Amino acid sequence: MKKTDPELPPDSAMPALRARIDALDARLVLLLAERSALIDEAARIKTREHLPARIDSRVEEVAGNARRLAVEHGLDPELAERLWRVMMEHFIAQEDRVLSAPKSD
Repeated sequence: MKKTDPELPPDSAMPALRARIDALDARLVLLLAERSALIDEAARIKTREHLPARIDSRVEEVAGNARRLAVEHGLDPELAERLWRVMMEHFIAQEDRVLSAPKSD
């Protein structure tokens, strides 16, 4: 048996809400793309200054900031920290690829 999506009533508020969620998702993607560009810039600075991709004290600072901001704005701090830690691991790997690339003279 095939499961189908429930049919919405003609006066449902869900389509409008879904449109708002989709618009917010688009903004989040743009912000993440901007963060990714900043990470590329950080990797260039770290290369020049001989810094590692992972700086544990900074990872903990960013995770703490995410928790604090989540609390301030009514978001579950556990969710915020988990999301930020996943994001940070991705961006640390992004930096590491730049730092590990063969250097051209």
